[in-house]
Amino acid sequence: MSDKKYVIVLDKNLPVGLQVNTAAVLATSIGQASEGVVGPDVEDGSGRTHQGITQLPIPILASDAKSLAELYEKASSVEDLFLVDFTSTAQKARHYDHYMQQMAARATDELEFVGIGLLGDDSHIKKLTGSLPLLR
Repeated sequence: MSDKKYVIVLDKNLPVGLQVNTAAVLATSIGQASEGVVGPDVEDGSGRTHQGITQLPIPILASDAKSLAELYEKASSVEDLFLVDFTSTAQKARHYDHYMQQMAARATDELEFVGIGLLGDDSHIKKLTGSLPLLR
């Protein structure tokens, strides 16, 4: 995993609570779908076991809705890049079935991206996100 990079890019204009929720959804999706991101369980000095956590740092970067849509398009064309997106459609859905129905009714260019998670080759990630600032 040393040649891999993992980033989350969020809409800087979202309220803090929605930013945190979006980051949690994206991190969960990447961690579940990408073998090797989560490390093995560890044991502390008292013999208690703690669940494995991410083995990669996860910078949280800031963008805006328009730039997120552009990033989605660029990242979609990169081979061997794991891309997960979170849209306002997903944010508003109360059930996954509702989310699926709403997404099926919209074209990609109609979606409002609020966050994107990327995992892939360090050079690809840097090329796509290197100019974005950390979310503060």
